[in-house]
Amino acid sequence: MKTSLKPKHNMRFLFSCLFLVSFFSVFSQEEVKPKIEPVIKIDSLYREDQFYFSVTYNLLSDIPKGLRQDKFSAGLSLGFLRDMPINKKRTFAIAAGLGLSYQNFFQNLTISKDGNGALVYAVNDYNEIVSNKYRQYMVDLPIEFRWRNSTYESTKFWRIYAGLKLSYAFSTKSILDDGETTYKIVNNSDVNKFQYGPYISAGYNTWNVYMYYGLNPLFNNIKTASGSSLDVKTLNIGLIFYIL
Repeated sequence: MKTSLKPKHNMRFLFSCLFLVSFFSVFSQEEVKPKIEPVIKIDSLYREDQFYFSVTYNLLSDIPKGLRQDKFSAGLSLGFLRDMPINKKRTFAIAAGLGLSYQNFFQNLTISKDGNGALVYAVNDYNEIVSNKYRQYMVDLPIEFRWRNSTYESTKFWRIYAGLKLSYAFSTKSILDDGETTYKIVNNSDVNKFQYGPYISAGYNTWNVYMYYGLNPLFNNIKTASGSSLDVKTLNIGLIFYIL
């Protein structure tokens, strides 16, 4: 009896060993797959192409005696600037763009007509007029030199942009109400259609201060009724916002 049982026990032991070996072999063949991280491409040749939007307070400089502004003379502009870096770190660049702007002026420089239909320019006391304003719409061509401490890893940085803006006034309108007559002068031929001047903007991230000064007079070779030369220029001060 004892000798007949030994082969059976040996066979069971053998099958048990084979089962365990095959189990561990299968288990050992299972591989842990590595986690695949998405590849993020960083553009080291970035450009600061931007849309811009500005809100300004409009002033008149080089004004004749007695000229004053009333209310809030507002200006709005928007456009796009193409960025062209000029150094390896891309902290210096030249930019050129295209935009539209609107300027409104409330002041006591009146434009009326005499009996022959000729335009008459005068500086009147506010007590003599009910309302008086001048507005113009322009196409702008800004060209600027840029400095910023930006990197390709961050879109928030300090900046100083300075340049020259060329503008074409494609539509102008002045409205004078003196209490008796309302004078509406549309597309006044005495207005300088081409206007130009330097500007500067500086700030951090989206918020930036802005200033523009017109180099040529708003009106072309005009004198007031009192004989004073009308060499007023425009000055815009406000905020400009850059949007990537």
